[in-house]
Amino acid sequence: MAGLPTARRVRDVIAVGRPAFWVVSIVPYYVGILLATRQLIPPLEEWPRLIVGAVVMGPLVWLAVLAVNDAYDLPSDRLNPRKAKSPLLDGRITLRAAKRLAFAAAVAAVGISLHVGIVFALGVLLAVLLGYAYSVPPVRLKTRAGFDVAVNALALGAFGPLAGWAAINPDLSDFPWLMGLQGTLAAVGLYLPTTLADLDADRAAGYHTIAVRYGARTTYRIGYGAWIAAAALSVLLAATDTIIPRSMLLLEVVMVPVLVIAYGKLIGPRQSFRGIIVLASLFLLPCGTFALTYTGVI
Repeated sequence: MAGLPTARRVRDVIAVGRPAFWVVSIVPYYVGILLATRQLIPPLEEWPRLIVGAVVMGPLVWLAVLAVNDAYDLPSDRLNPRKAKSPLLDGRITLRAAKRLAFAAAVAAVGISLHVGIVFALGVLLAVLLGYAYSVPPVRLKTRAGFDVAVNALALGAFGPLAGWAAINPDLSDFPWLMGLQGTLAAVGLYLPTTLADLDADRAAGYHTIAVRYGARTTYRIGYGAWIAAAALSVLLAATDTIIPRSMLLLEVVMVPVLVIAYGKLIGPRQSFRGIIVLASLFLLPCGTFALTYTGVI
């Protein structure tokens, strides 16, 4: 990267961090804040700390885990048309530079997170360590069927809301863990199709992901089952007025079949990312309604 114009270097670094992914962790982070405050907009005095937390959860953590993942995924990325524009593949960023970026972002994420709180910082440290364990040999959880799913699903479905909660309240004893379970199940349902999209490239590279080990159809069924379980749990929580207000029960009864049918229509054993994006967008409707009802807006 030496000698390149500063603006181009910045663009290349941002490209490695995948800005489109930042919302994937910032939304659960916001959910955790909402759960802790019961307010749609948190108190103004909390904003500086929460914004710092969002920067950590979005750009810094993603840059740390994605840069190291790109560095160790080069064999399969070269075989994957979806990764053709990766800065590492076309030489805009060297392998050595990617590893340095990952380390610098990880140190920055943990260091800056201390301004949010020690519990939050410990969670960020754990997330970064899991990101390295996911990508770096000899652990390389990405190539250990089952662990690849667990790391991503827990990071997005449980860790995100937990981080938002910790940014407000470092006491985790009152955290609504059933929401963490519901989020993790939904994350399994959304993550597994991504392993199907990369199945051919991962198989050619010899990566034993869950899709490679169990095949497309079984992997698809596991994801579908987790999605149905997440939907059913949301109905149960609304019916018992546990975390999800009972006033949402009618919407849940209507939306659950829609979401289950949509999964079957949009997701398949031969998967592309377009269906995943559409399904995730559809999932935002009940999530948005929950935010409004949980905070008493409606």
